[in-house]
Amino acid sequence: MAQYAILIYADDSAHSPDATPEDLAAHDRHAEELIDSGAMLAAAALQPRDTATSVRGDAITDGPFIDAKEVIAGFCVIEAPDLDAALKIARSNPATQQGGGVEVRPVAGFFAKGLPEA
Repeated sequence: MAQYAILIYADDSAHSPDATPEDLAAHDRHAEELIDSGAMLAAAALQPRDTATSVRGDAITDGPFIDAKEVIAGFCVIEAPDLDAALKIARSNPATQQGGGVEVRPVAGFFAKGLPEA
């Protein structure tokens, strides 16, 4: 089965002080559904944008790599039979209904400590 990364974009991360308990619960339910379905391989929520540090060449700066209204708030890696199935899973992400969005990209290679290589 093919692997896809789902990049979750939002005004900031789920750990932002603006995140409501309802918002967080929706993301938790979604993650549980993906785990129960067997589609989820890995996932991570990221700390707020103000904790980011960027590296370009020899320069290190505080803040996200690109200064934008929306940032990558988290990501997951899923298995799906094809892009259409991956998009169906991506559309169910709560971020798509909470003012953010998601980007789906095929994974070219995947490694996680303790997991077999794909």
